[in-house]
Amino acid sequence: MAKFGHFGSAGGGNMQMQNLMKQAQQMQQKAMEAQEEIDNTILEGSAGGNMVQVKATGAKQITEIKINPAVVDPDDVSMLEDLVLAAINDVFLKADKLKEEKLGAFGNLGGLM
Repeated sequence: MAKFGHFGSAGGGNMQMQNLMKQAQQMQQKAMEAQEEIDNTILEGSAGGNMVQVKATGAKQITEIKINPAVVDPDDVSMLEDLVLAAINDVFLKADKLKEEKLGAFGNLGGLM
């Protein structure tokens, strides 16, 4: 009668499984380090030829907004609002690209990240 689930001779399967687990843990550690690097990276987005600038972390936490006084027109507040939104979207797009660049190789690690 054939035996199923046998990985080789005398404990060879255990060593393979331990090596796989060790590799998975190392990958998870590298992914966590990459995520920490992303979270701590400051990115800059802008709109209107740098009239509105937004800084945010890779975790999409806005840290700074700068608005050139020349773009502030009390009669056209909606333009300023549009520029702020465009700058925020720009920096968030850069954060998404950074995350894909740093973590893309890891996939989603089975939902661990």
